[in-house]
Amino acid sequence: MKIQFHGHACFSIITEDYWGNFHEIGKHLLIDPFLTGNPMAQISADELNPDVILVTHGHHDHIGDTVSIAKRTGCLVICNPEIESYLNQKGVTNTHGMNIGGGYQFDFGIVKMTSALHSSALEENGQMIYMGNPCGFLIKAEGYTIYHAGDTGLSHEMTLLGNANRIDVALLPIGGNYTMDVSDAMLAARALRAKQIVPMHYNTFPVIAQNENFYSNQLLNFGIPCTVLKPEETLELA
Repeated sequence: MKIQFHGHACFSIITEDYWGNFHEIGKHLLIDPFLTGNPMAQISADELNPDVILVTHGHHDHIGDTVSIAKRTGCLVICNPEIESYLNQKGVTNTHGMNIGGGYQFDFGIVKMTSALHSSALEENGQMIYMGNPCGFLIKAEGYTIYHAGDTGLSHEMTLLGNANRIDVALLPIGGNYTMDVSDAMLAARALRAKQIVPMHYNTFPVIAQNENFYSNQLLNFGIPCTVLKPEETLELA
């Protein structure tokens, strides 16, 4: 399995086939595909051909290019029921609605929707569209557990998630202002007890500027490995 960072909160998770190659049987999961208008993005939405898109909430910097990618590729979109309804109205029909605490077995593995302390709405044509509850995702595939926290503040649920799961990689926002900052994200990392942390949702805009290397070094003081990925860099799990 490999995890590729596309900037902001957008990641590709690519599962291996039975022979260890990243093609054919393997699946490409794309989370929060904010590429168009993302100053950190190094690729365009047209360059990605996922099998599955997972959307944590309806803000424009997370739902992003979901509609255009899903209509072009026909991929499955996993999201909450309100976003599912919105996508269906836009002509995206291959969807799977879930809600907080729910889990489902897909052909690539299990996805569980976790809570996130945030908001979720999309401004379109001068109107604010309610997009349901924000969320995170626990993704279990190939013997690994990946946690994408979504946009969230620090919560006690992270301790519960850490106690109930052996999380291999936790993708955590550190930008502050809209989400956890570095200090709270350090507490989150300790609560989750993940084998390693990848920071996200920082430096995209001036208001969420953070020193990711300071965060990484502080985590190492607690014995928690942290991998800082630049856009298009990849973390391979073996």
